[in-house]
Amino acid sequence: MRVAMVSEHASPLATLGGVDAGGQNVHVAALATALAKRGTDVTVYTRRDDPSLPSRVSMAPRLVVEHVDAGPAEPIPKDDIYPYVGQLANGLRRAWATRRPDVVHAHFWMSGLASLAATQPLRIPVLQTFHALGVVKRRHQGGKDTSPPARIEHEVAIARRVDQVIATCSDEVFELVRMGADRHRISIVPCGVDLGTFRPDGPAEPRQHGRHRLVVVSRLVERKGIGDVILAMRHLPDTELVIAGGPSPEALDRDPEGHRLLNLARQAGVRDRIDFRGGLARADVPPLIRSADVVVSVPWYEPFGIVPVEAMACGVPVAGSAVGGLIDTIVDGETGLHVPPRDPDRLAAVLRTLIDDATLRRRLGDAGARRAAARYGNDQVAAATLACYRRVLPEVRQRAAWVSP
Repeated sequence: MRVAMVSEHASPLATLGGVDAGGQNVHVAALATALAKRGTDVTVYTRRDDPSLPSRVSMAPRLVVEHVDAGPAEPIPKDDIYPYVGQLANGLRRAWATRRPDVVHAHFWMSGLASLAATQPLRIPVLQTFHALGVVKRRHQGGKDTSPPARIEHEVAIARRVDQVIATCSDEVFELVRMGADRHRISIVPCGVDLGTFRPDGPAEPRQHGRHRLVVVSRLVERKGIGDVILAMRHLPDTELVIAGGPSPEALDRDPEGHRLLNLARQAGVRDRIDFRGGLARADVPPLIRSADVVVSVPWYEPFGIVPVEAMACGVPVAGSAVGGLIDTIVDGETGLHVPPRDPDRLAAVLRTLIDDATLRRRLGDAGARRAAARYGNDQVAAATLACYRRVLPEVRQRAAWVSP
């Protein structure tokens, strides 16, 4: 099978930790790699954001990343890509006219918009993973939502037009059905984790004696709830917090959200116990996670959330918001503990419970590792995704035969 993935702002080659570089980059890279290992030819199409980038980059056997010209060849916020979707669609159409894929898998709504436009004359099936829904973002962020005004309208149309929507959690299915999507054309396939890299028995980063450690791995954006973790630290005087993600420590004060978090830490009197690491190389993430007593992930909303699954795979308990994908991945009281979002005091109480009970942490961590191995391995996710691809191919061929003269 020849698969075209479209991920307009989230390149699988990107350095993680930036405002627009996070879970989607990880998922696209991992899924594409796992599919290629299964003998599938995969090309990932992403927007060129640097004029020096080659047109095609080989990531692995059977896996290529192709840079498409759409807008200026420089980094721009993902919400500013919308005016260039037409250019992206034209580039995809040209590529697929000469090298036709069997299926197209679009990641994020603008990729779906461009993919549907590009495939319209070619009769290629399109599958869509949204990664986040505009209606949910608007609900939680209100006036702070920077999405283009047309986003929700486009997502409704995409959900109704594509051959299959691949949702990453059960909560997303409810939202999609409310948007008018056909429940029979929605499949749930979670994001995956590299079980060879994220495992309980690997090396752990050394840490200071006499202090417990909390770890957050996240982009520095307000909705990720990092400010709530900082405020919870007021009640945990024997604990340090490591925050991995965002700009380097030297540049943190020049970043709007980094500046806000620094000020919040100073005002709360906990700045001396918080280590802002900046973005990490992927190889450095598992040792940091294994050094934690608890990994904390308390976003206001979250379509899936890969970090909690990575922590579970490393055998580390998770304190996570009871929202979105975290409702599916974290089994409350078995692999971690759920907390309400945007409630620092309640979060502090839950973290205190975990910090004070090593037996509970060990039990939750062991169960989390078993759950991750049973459900969230990249190979399992690739197999489920391939099943979705194969499911749409006969349907598309039947429709093509029906409209043929």
